[in-house]
Amino acid sequence: MDRPTTVGPTSGTTRSGGTGDRGAGRGPGLRLGLFAPFVLLLLLALAWTAGWFWLRGKAESEIDGWFAREAQAGRQWTCADRSLTGFPFRFELRCSALSFARSDVRFTVGPVVAAAQVYQPRHVILEATGPFRVQQGGLDADVTWSDLEASLHLTGDGFQRASLVVDGLKGRVTGADPWPIDFTAGHLELHARPTPGRFATDGAVDLSLRVMQVGLPLLDPVLGGSEPADVALDATVTRATGFRTRTLAKELERWREAGGTVELTSLAVEKGSRRLRAQGVLALDDEHRPTGQLDVRTAGLEQVIAPLISEQIGARLGGDGAALIGNIVGQFLGGRRKEPASGQPAPGTQDRPGEPPLKVLPTVRLTGGRVVVGPFAVPNVRLQPLY
Repeated sequence: MDRPTTVGPTSGTTRSGGTGDRGAGRGPGLRLGLFAPFVLLLLLALAWTAGWFWLRGKAESEIDGWFAREAQAGRQWTCADRSLTGFPFRFELRCSALSFARSDVRFTVGPVVAAAQVYQPRHVILEATGPFRVQQGGLDADVTWSDLEASLHLTGDGFQRASLVVDGLKGRVTGADPWPIDFTAGHLELHARPTPGRFATDGAVDLSLRVMQVGLPLLDPVLGGSEPADVALDATVTRATGFRTRTLAKELERWREAGGTVELTSLAVEKGSRRLRAQGVLALDDEHRPTGQLDVRTAGLEQVIAPLISEQIGARLGGDGAALIGNIVGQFLGGRRKEPASGQPAPGTQDRPGEPPLKVLPTVRLTGGRVVVGPFAVPNVRLQPLY
């Protein structure tokens, strides 16, 4: 009698077959799911690459167009061995040398690299290697540095911030009468930004300049020492939004006619034991000379200023009169402000503990091409037209 054979083998076969069918049905889908992220990543990389090269071509066209427009305006720019690289996340414009020529000025510098991130194209970083050579009129200047970097934050209708940082600056200006002018600076920083609340109405731009370890041998005999100087300047320039790349004379004349001014918020100069602080407003007069007035405080400079003024006044009297006038002028210019009853220096005349208090000079005025300190005009000093 035959026995049924469906229980064990059939049920086992059924379980085994069912399991195998389910595994066979899911296997290909699972394998495709594992590769999906890599496929998407590859597609994204291809799209990014295509987008980068498209943007690069667009940037090349914009650069060519800008150079052409500048040339039509009489400004010839030359970027030697120009290349645009930086794939995949940057754009880097490289020139083995950059030169500029116009009817009134020409310069060369290089190599130059200007870079911007793809995701932040309005923030441009520039690095340049010297020497920088410039010719204007009868003046020639050669400048070198150990490191130079500039940055520019652009907006849709202007700029948000511009900065320049230079280390190891050295230069010489020739063609100036009567001798070459040499200068050095250990560190220089210059920052500019639109003045909040005044940029749209006054075209005002804030400037902040810091120069450390400045050397200018031409002035050392006058200032009585060869120590390097530190300079800090904070100022606001009004009517600055109209500046273009026209000739310097045309730019300054446009600025003067628009009523442009330089508002000196703070000027601080230190050279050894000699210190100067100034603030005021400057502009250009009808003869294109600096004009305005400054409030000045000094320490250690009165022995330089007083002889300059007493020289002219005393020369008219001669003999004992010259010595008397020199003494009066020296006391007038170098006298301290009246000390308060406590014996402490008057407010605003001492900026750091342990240093001599700053002495307040009479108002310094630039007028008619002369420098006038109080009622006295500084002799043998004539302000020349800037253009």
